[in-house]
Amino acid sequence: MNYEELLAFAGRNPMLSMAFVGLTVAILVTEVRRLMRGYKSIKPAELTQLMNAGGAVVVDLSAGTDFEKGHIAGSRNVQPAQFGPEHKLVVNAKQKPVVLVCRTGTASETAAKALKKAGFEQVHVLDGGLPAWQQAELPLVKGRN
Repeated sequence: MNYEELLAFAGRNPMLSMAFVGLTVAILVTEVRRLMRGYKSIKPAELTQLMNAGGAVVVDLSAGTDFEKGHIAGSRNVQPAQFGPEHKLVVNAKQKPVVLVCRTGTASETAAKALKKAGFEQVHVLDGGLPAWQQAELPLVKGRN
């Protein structure tokens, strides 16, 4: 297919062409935003690798009652309103991997942005939150730490 044929196709199918351009722009904007946000989304398997390597700080931003019902072993629970770069769990972890976990991803993403803005180097968010961890059939611990 050459350029003239492509232009002819676009002229015969304006709605299809506009939809294609719109979807392409949406994908590009989404990818640029993902690259510019500064933190990395990781899958459950990547989180287990970070935890097994040692040194990863895993912060669960779920409500206390949800945390007690089930959480990732080794994670620490903090309420989103009380968490920030100066929190005792992460204040000395600017060079360590910090992984934020919540139920929906909203609290984790907000906290990740704050940590990156404060100069934390290795900020991660569990992609899909705790439901993704459970879907990967990884174990949860009940009760408080």
